[in-house]
Amino acid sequence: MKVCAACHIDLPKDSYSKKQWKVDRCQRRCKVCTADNREVQPRKQDDDESNTGDITKTLDSMYLEDVGKISDEDLFKQPPPQYGDCPICFLLLPVIATGSRYQTCCGKNICSGCFSAPVYDNQGNQVDNQKCPFCRTPYPKSDEDAVKRERNRMKVNDPMAMYNTGNHYYNGRYGYQLDYAKALEYWHRAGYLGYAGAYCRIGYAYHNGDGVDVDKKKASHYYELAAMKGNARARHNLGSDEGLNGNMERALKHYIIAVRSGCNDSLKTIKEMYSRGHVTKEDYTQALQSYQVYLGEIKSDQRDKAAADDEECRYY
Repeated sequence: MKVCAACHIDLPKDSYSKKQWKVDRCQRRCKVCTADNREVQPRKQDDDESNTGDITKTLDSMYLEDVGKISDEDLFKQPPPQYGDCPICFLLLPVIATGSRYQTCCGKNICSGCFSAPVYDNQGNQVDNQKCPFCRTPYPKSDEDAVKRERNRMKVNDPMAMYNTGNHYYNGRYGYQLDYAKALEYWHRAGYLGYAGAYCRIGYAYHNGDGVDVDKKKASHYYELAAMKGNARARHNLGSDEGLNGNMERALKHYIIAVRSGCNDSLKTIKEMYSRGHVTKEDYTQALQSYQVYLGEIKSDQRDKAAADDEECRYY
């Protein structure tokens, strides 16, 4: 990863020509900026003061080059899980947001079961656990402390920290001013660094007109990028769009993949499609079986106990 001196985005090697990759950081330009003849310009000291609108347009131009080029073979492959496994219990992390906790200290996603599990001292007595279950760093003492840690995580290109910062700008909280354009910029960065949920969120922005003009074609493309990287909600949205357009076969394909990825809403939709005669009994049975496979990969006694004790630890 190197920073382009024109758009000031931290980009991987394939975003530069061989010549530009070797150029000094003060003169280096990515392929998009080179093609657009964007001039090298100094970045202001405060990152938040950068020309966010131009940056978002540049990022859009990079991603939207591939609109219409994604083959059905690639689109309808079962993707890898978006979150992977919990680094403590090694079980698949749930799709539902309350099923895991992002740690601003080490950047790990910890499942709700491990996050809530009791901790004992060397005498076997339960102690008040105020440390990260993974790296044992004490929890942040305030929202300001948590935000400071997220900023540190962004310095090492942590996509979840980038995504969360975008959310802070979108909601105008934790000391960040409400700014949809800046939210989009950070979601773009998070998506480029590998977090599928960020692409889904950009898709929502174009679908609803949050900081950008409503553009259903762009929304669909970002949903595709998110879905192929494992985001079940984006996959569900693609199925919904296909269904609204009367393409029931394609809609079902998306829903089946989403169900296997843990999307209960897609399972409910397939059930409704079955009741209306749009899909067969075998299709609905396949969906039920796929969801059971997913549940078998995420369920544990420890997670069940955490969910029973606290609704905020519900994981399916």
